[in-house]
Amino acid sequence: MKLEDLIAKRLGTGTRGARSLLLGGRVTVGGTITTDHRRPVSRFEEVVCDGAIVQAATGRLHLMLHKPAGILSATSDPVHRTVLDLIDHPDKATLHLAGRLDRSSTGLVLLTNDGTWSEALSDPTAKVEKVYLVATDRSIPDEAVARFAEGFWFATEGLTTRPARLEILEERLARVTLVEGRYHQIKRMFHRLDGIRLTSLHRERVGPYLLPDDLAPEQWRVIAGID
Repeated sequence: MKLEDLIAKRLGTGTRGARSLLLGGRVTVGGTITTDHRRPVSRFEEVVCDGAIVQAATGRLHLMLHKPAGILSATSDPVHRTVLDLIDHPDKATLHLAGRLDRSSTGLVLLTNDGTWSEALSDPTAKVEKVYLVATDRSIPDEAVARFAEGFWFATEGLTTRPARLEILEERLARVTLVEGRYHQIKRMFHRLDGIRLTSLHRERVGPYLLPDDLAPEQWRVIAGID
């Protein structure tokens, strides 16, 4: 919302009155006098006019959760328990997910009330890495490493997946690093390898955010140090 629109709405001054207040140096945003009536203002910024609060700042909230299997990556559902059901925070109703996991998958889920933060993590041009530990129902062939690096043609979407990094850890265990998140992407990629199926999929990291070893399934914590 533009600053002049916020002032006009909250103070009932109309657009002309809001501009007059701004040009008169009577409005501060985050403690700084602001005269630009076109300036966008978010709900995370405090707006004050003549010493009275026009808008109190909402605190940004960023959480990480260790999702167990069987929990839905959603904020509400009439049948299944969701990730939001695991969170005990007074502002949890304001949260949305910054990336999802299948109901059967486990690992790191990020939640926030900050759309700018979540959009930056999901922006395909940013190539944010997502790291998964996967177990399979049969041996992973050595040539799978090259196949993942080349990408797979997905006819449904009409595209070839971006290069992915596959590290074979054991005969039926691997670590996969993606920079995108297509529908059931990892499952579909492995299935192209002679029908290999996943027996588990666990997300370890999203960008710089690593699932801590001491965060047990169903536990969550606030991510500190984000401006």
